[in-house]
Amino acid sequence: MASSFFTNPALPRRALLKAAGMAAGSGVILGSRSTTETKAAGADAPIWSNEYWAKKGDVRLNLWRKRSAAPQPGKPPLPVLFLVHGSSNSARTSFDLMVPDKGEYSLMNVFARYGYDVWTMDHDGYGHSGSSGNNSDIASSVEDLKSAMPVVVQETGQPKAHFYGTSSGAIRAAGFAQAQPESVDRLVLAAFTYKGTGAPTLRDRAKQVEFYRTHNRRLRDRAMIRSIFTRDNLASSYDPAMVEAMADEELKFGTEVPTGTYLDMTANLPLVDPSKVLAPVLMIRGDHDGISTLEDLFEFYRALPNGDRQLISLPNTAHSLGFAKNRHLLWYAVHAFLAAPAATI
Repeated sequence: MASSFFTNPALPRRALLKAAGMAAGSGVILGSRSTTETKAAGADAPIWSNEYWAKKGDVRLNLWRKRSAAPQPGKPPLPVLFLVHGSSNSARTSFDLMVPDKGEYSLMNVFARYGYDVWTMDHDGYGHSGSSGNNSDIASSVEDLKSAMPVVVQETGQPKAHFYGTSSGAIRAAGFAQAQPESVDRLVLAAFTYKGTGAPTLRDRAKQVEFYRTHNRRLRDRAMIRSIFTRDNLASSYDPAMVEAMADEELKFGTEVPTGTYLDMTANLPLVDPSKVLAPVLMIRGDHDGISTLEDLFEFYRALPNGDRQLISLPNTAHSLGFAKNRHLLWYAVHAFLAAPAATI
């Protein structure tokens, strides 16, 4: 794999799937529907999917689940992977996007075929979920995750899960791991930001901080979605057809999204104390990502208490790792980390 690895040299080579699961929080199931799909480009077998609902107060939160086959009574549970979306796009657009004739872009499909029970959720004010009317900041998002976990536990029988968060979703996932460590097995922070020191994207975003303070929603139109893939000056690392497919899907939910994560990342960092993140952690970034500097990530990495940790930089890759032409390197690195055998104590 043509990338730079910063790893704990005492760790064994990643090879085996490790059973995982999740501890209970405070959500409820309101209903579900299931489908079997074969639409994903390159799919060689059907993938089972199911929709669920959790509730945070009066807000209904939409959960989406995929696995290689429907769960059957008496069969051993699969390891659970929960994917946490970022600031500008909802869950299925972030992790289950279909781009006809352009290859696989669904992280859910990829990890379902690896043998995981894969879940994701639209946060408060995004996608299929309802809205409390708040700005869906990191603190609100952690509460979303707490509300979703009982659904996952009930449906999978697993008391813990692996978590993968991307961009502000990585801050959401890390915040949840800090607040409810007993629910987290292994944690992947993709395109993460710690303090944000020296990050050009955040420096530019901070010009609008007063707007984020006074408005709970912001414009997220086609031009803004396109800018996600050009702002790091590496547009060539993305297929334009993917960008347009993403915009087509996401704009079905309108042209506005909450401002909370933008405000948090421009005015309130740091939001996570690395000394309180107890799980094994993989931090992974593109080498052209303007959302954080490598020095910022190293500071977080060094303060993590668990010796089972890695920091990986992917070559010729910008902020949106899962949509890059080199996304197969992301799949490889994340799968290797999640498949780690238990360390000898």
